[in-house]
Amino acid sequence: MSKASTNDTGTDTGTDTGTDTPTAAGTGTGTAEAREAREARDARELGDAGSTLSTAPREEREDTVIGGPTLGIVGWLRWFWRQLTSMRVALILLFLLSLGSIPGSLIPQTGIDEMKVQDFKERHETLAPIYDSLQLFQVYSSVWFSAIYILLFISLIGCIVPRTWQFVGQLRSRPPGAPKRLNRMPAYATWRTTAEPEAAREAALTILKKRRFRAHTVGDAVAAEKGYLREAGNLAFHIALIVMLVAFASGQLFKYEGGKLIVEGDGFSNTLTQYDDFKSGSLFDSDELTPFSFTLDAFTGTYERSGPQLGTPRTFKADIRYTTDATGPEKKSVIEVNKPLKLDGSKVYLIAHGYAPVVSVKDGRGKEVFRGAVPLLPIDNNVSSTGAIKVMDGYRDKNGKKDQLGFAAFFVPTYGGKGSGQMFSRFPALDFPVLNIGAYHGSLGVDSGLPQNVYQLNTDKMKAFKDAKGGVLKKTLLPGDSLTLPDGAGSITFEKEVKEWASFQITHEPGNTWALAGAIAAIVGLAGSLFIQRRRVWVRAVRGADGVTVVEMAGLGRSESTRLPEELAELAGTLYSEAPSAPDPAEKTVEGAEK
Repeated sequence: MSKASTNDTGTDTGTDTGTDTPTAAGTGTGTAEAREAREARDARELGDAGSTLSTAPREEREDTVIGGPTLGIVGWLRWFWRQLTSMRVALILLFLLSLGSIPGSLIPQTGIDEMKVQDFKERHETLAPIYDSLQLFQVYSSVWFSAIYILLFISLIGCIVPRTWQFVGQLRSRPPGAPKRLNRMPAYATWRTTAEPEAAREAALTILKKRRFRAHTVGDAVAAEKGYLREAGNLAFHIALIVMLVAFASGQLFKYEGGKLIVEGDGFSNTLTQYDDFKSGSLFDSDELTPFSFTLDAFTGTYERSGPQLGTPRTFKADIRYTTDATGPEKKSVIEVNKPLKLDGSKVYLIAHGYAPVVSVKDGRGKEVFRGAVPLLPIDNNVSSTGAIKVMDGYRDKNGKKDQLGFAAFFVPTYGGKGSGQMFSRFPALDFPVLNIGAYHGSLGVDSGLPQNVYQLNTDKMKAFKDAKGGVLKKTLLPGDSLTLPDGAGSITFEKEVKEWASFQITHEPGNTWALAGAIAAIVGLAGSLFIQRRRVWVRAVRGADGVTVVEMAGLGRSESTRLPEELAELAGTLYSEAPSAPDPAEKTVEGAEK
């Protein structure tokens, strides 16, 4: 008959220190010296068979004396390096990095939106200096965030390199031979068989190789090992973390992004001067801008016209023609929300749209000094829009004196204030366009050298044209209507045309592909390290004192697993069919007596 058992006298610690040697399970009544003696005895008996099943580096003890450790400079450096490259410290640094990213998400960042940072400082006069001293307005380029980032990078590399070499060494070596006492293993089975020892070992070797174990015969036993992908997955996970860190760093250092508002019929060339706003990483070179250009042929927007979702956008798309070479042919494409145009590592996203009414302005002598589509910025879901119309050059009053004109503009695509005189839009589509303007003249401030918002009208150095009641001259215009300025100053006309504009964001983030690959590899590696079990199996077949072959099977896993005894029992059952049990000596005696 066969005998199988799972012993709790051999357990695999599986700690990061790499001490996976099975030890005797204590009863809790022995002294520390007794437990240490049992562990030393177990280590001697198991030998190489109980060597580490992981790639965690082994801890080394420093020389000590009765008064404490006698660490010199080199000893302290070695201790610090071991602590830094331990997995425990790597996890702590990873947690600190995640914790440090929180203020970067909650507090306005200088590198993202400097205007929001300035507004925050004005509204929080007490808190802002504290945040400034802690570099919370530039978290990702701060000294403390960079220090955590670099330490984590060093920790992961220092942890992975020795593990990799140790794992390569394990792959090149063969499974260790069987220990003297297999019955001290966590899983154990034995029986007597009529098969010859050589035949039993040959059958065991064949069975184990069919189960994809790395197996070979060592002396009177077969040694086999399986589950190397566990450590491969563990290494892949940590290497993937390094890849993601490098990708994140390169993405922040070499990235660029900018925005551009384009009216139908106008175009864009990817040069620094063409952007409305532009941000880049600290190592970015403007010569590295991806060479391309495109023209917005038309923008199409449709909206729900009935039901509870009235006015909800249904279609947002921009029809463009683009080229990636100054001498190359133009290609047509359509950019939609979340469907960017990809051009040699750069992406062009459609992020907003609005209306640009076409207006013309004549001076006091009847000469047209301005004609064009003026983009206005939406302020609500029905695309009510505001902006400014600026006539900077070429204008002269009736006396021929040079001056500048400015018009505060308010536009609604579907006028809803008929009869009330109020300006508001009741639908985002261009059903009933109306333009309201207020007229000013004087200095627009564009010659001061200070930057200003092109969509806002600064009236500090301007005078309003007055109406009959002494107020600012204003008029609500339908397409084709005009406003005549007083004292022969000219006129402004709302032409019978309203163009649409689209706002695009151009981004180039070189680390995104590597970051995605690293994330996928990290998930796969983590799954492998969690679900794959590293284990060893030994099968010993020797001739007993009575001449009958005794088969012993034992298994050892890197960590406690309920599947190890089940797997060993399955292997034992398969081998048992090849090497069936021999009659018990007592049964033979009884049979002889009966005869």
